[in-house]
Amino acid sequence: MAEERSGQRPDEGNSNGSDRIEAIALHQEMQRSYLEYAMSVIVGRALPDARDGLKPVQRRILYAMHELGLTPDRPYRKCARVVGDVLGKYHPHGDQAVYDALVRLVQTFASRHPLLDGHGNFGSVDDDPPAAMRYTETRLAPIANEALLDEIGNETVDFAPNFDGSQQEPTVLPAQLPFLLLNGCTGIAVGMATNIPPHNLGEVVDALIALIRKPDLSDEKLLQLVPGPDFPTGGEVLIGAGLRETYLTGRGSIPMRGVAHIEEVQPGKGRHRRGAVVITELPYQLSKAGWIEKLAEQVNDGRISGIADIRDESDRDGMRVVVEVRRDANAEMVLAELMRRTALQSNFGAILLALVNGQPVQLSLRRLLQEFLSYRELTLIRRTSHALRRCEERLEVVQGLIVALDALQEVIAMITAAPDAASARASLQVRLDLSERQADAVLAMPLRRLTGLEQEGLRREAEQLAEERARLCHLLDDRGTLLDTMVSELRGLKKRYATPRRTRLVEGGDALVAQRAAAVRPNVELQRQQARQALGSDSRLLIQADGLVRIVSPAQLGRLHLEDMAELGDQPAPARLILPTAAAPAVLAFSTDGRVAPLRWEFAGQQPGSLERFLPESLSGASVAQIMVLPQGDGLSLGLLSSDGRFKRLPLEEFQELSSRASTVLKLKEGVSLRRVVVCRDEQDLVVAGSSGRLLRLAVNEANLPLMGRTAQGPMLLRLLPDEEVVGAACGSSGSSVLLVSRTGRLKRLRLDGLRLCQRGDLGQIGLRLPDRSDRLVDLCGDGSPLIGVRLAGTEGRSLRLELSGLAEQDAAGEGQDLPLATGDAVRELVPLISG
Repeated sequence: MAEERSGQRPDEGNSNGSDRIEAIALHQEMQRSYLEYAMSVIVGRALPDARDGLKPVQRRILYAMHELGLTPDRPYRKCARVVGDVLGKYHPHGDQAVYDALVRLVQTFASRHPLLDGHGNFGSVDDDPPAAMRYTETRLAPIANEALLDEIGNETVDFAPNFDGSQQEPTVLPAQLPFLLLNGCTGIAVGMATNIPPHNLGEVVDALIALIRKPDLSDEKLLQLVPGPDFPTGGEVLIGAGLRETYLTGRGSIPMRGVAHIEEVQPGKGRHRRGAVVITELPYQLSKAGWIEKLAEQVNDGRISGIADIRDESDRDGMRVVVEVRRDANAEMVLAELMRRTALQSNFGAILLALVNGQPVQLSLRRLLQEFLSYRELTLIRRTSHALRRCEERLEVVQGLIVALDALQEVIAMITAAPDAASARASLQVRLDLSERQADAVLAMPLRRLTGLEQEGLRREAEQLAEERARLCHLLDDRGTLLDTMVSELRGLKKRYATPRRTRLVEGGDALVAQRAAAVRPNVELQRQQARQALGSDSRLLIQADGLVRIVSPAQLGRLHLEDMAELGDQPAPARLILPTAAAPAVLAFSTDGRVAPLRWEFAGQQPGSLERFLPESLSGASVAQIMVLPQGDGLSLGLLSSDGRFKRLPLEEFQELSSRASTVLKLKEGVSLRRVVVCRDEQDLVVAGSSGRLLRLAVNEANLPLMGRTAQGPMLLRLLPDEEVVGAACGSSGSSVLLVSRTGRLKRLRLDGLRLCQRGDLGQIGLRLPDRSDRLVDLCGDGSPLIGVRLAGTEGRSLRLELSGLAEQDAAGEGQDLPLATGDAVRELVPLISG
């Protein structure tokens, strides 16, 4: 009733609110919000700028301290005051985040050239936390005051409003040195991270000067000028492929290790002297206390032997960790174990990622230096333009004062006759042809300017200003002179702030890294190499059709007669491979689920066994579809035939650098398996067979059988009829033949020329006629082997071996011949022998 009296309908009350509601799909809103968050973290928090090498919070700390006047010649100020200014004016985040960033700028063990000078407890290499901000004090370090903030008042950089528009803050600091390289940086953004090691100032300046003088400087020369990082904690850097890759591509692993030596120590009064390993420098960012704790755990667990005691004798003079060696142990071997099994030797995962024009870019060493030089040239131009503008303004004023002094009586008369200052200014501008600035300067001129000495000083100043203007104009007009100025300033900064290198460079880093990797976890390749070296020079690798893998001598092989013909009977399973081990053949195992792995046959010399023993753990439990030797040669590829009739060709290069783990080379649907792997040669013919005796012959080329990637399934080649299965495939030239065998023992050697060429998906033609409807084609193989084994199904050890030369070639109409099988026998497969 109240709603009726007011004249308002019930559905009109929230009309304004409903108009502001917009329906948005949840996934779209999540995408937009997360992208905005990611970009905020990348650009505004986690990544440094390539120009001044600073993250936003670091830049705001330095600028706030500059505004507070905390220069190196001023007293220290409480860190809490600095953090408060940064929070209130520029960085509206948590105070602890700002203080943590400030602490890192102070720590001498974190930065090679700390930008802040601290007074108090700012943490230690033992991961001790710093004191609270109310106890610690700080001020700008000389290098930050001069090389980062000295030119900020010369209009060298742009300013932007702060978060609430009440202040202006610089978008970048006018850095005169590439602090991104000098101090390094670590940051984790969304989907990316940066980890840049610190470098030596003198080496970086030399590289900058070399790039200024010769922009096309070779990579080799550049790497000579900047040979490696220079960590504030010293240590050693191992020069090798990882360091070179880091500098040339912007990403790599730099091996580094601590510095240690061996001493004789006196454990106590009345005790014998013992050897000890003394560590004086640890790798960068490694906690000393944490390293000692982990070493003690390894000693207690028995993983490192020969150590009697561990003591930390570090003091204000430097680091000293004493690892006392037992009397029955060798100190040299203990040191080697420490290098191999602890973080005393570790890797610095370098990622030279920084913001360039607001975008995250992975930079090489050359690109990083060039980005800084471009920025430094721009700041020099802006600084010079600002100085020129100031010089011209002052010259204009001085020239106006000189004109007024030359007509002093007239000026006095005009000023005394004028009723007010505005009229006096107008009279001076009209009668003496002065600008407004000059007229104001004349009116503000003190009486002491009228003395002869002051007048002479003005004329001298005008001459100096004219010379300065000419010099500044020349700097702006002549890039060569500008670059000379840049070089001169860089050399001056190097002279004032460069210090000797702390981190030593050690040649042969790749070999040392390999030794440590082998000691920590001997890789399979190293173990295989050692097992191979233990084999006899004339030994043979034997893999039989029943999966037995063993290493035999020529005499043992001769007694088995596996390379001779044999009639049907109970005998050793036919041999698939008989190869000399000296050739180190690469044998691949393909599983039915589309994976491949190298067969570690070298271990069969220690103990023979079934095929499964020599497969990697990742293939444990998988069914092996085929064993083959990796072929060598040009124009070769491997074809993979699956049970649904699809066929895919892969380049041979995909199989030449396989790791010890299984790799997927064929992505299969559920219920589909890998049936056959075929070596294909360009311009040869491929024959695919179905269980009905139907054959399909296709030319091996890019049109019929294109090369594909690992995850592809391959095109449909043989469209299966009802109750038909894929049997196998073989590849050969037009003059070659293939062998076909049925389940009941019908064997046929078929010439490829007797089959017509088809296209993918064709019906093909019958290659082996099967009079018995219950009979099925069970296998197909090429004629590349002189000896063919025939294994029977349902029986253990019954087989026969035939020579290929004893089988006559037939065309598609030929009926083949029957094998001498007993009643009830069924053929399982053909086993062509591969020997070398």
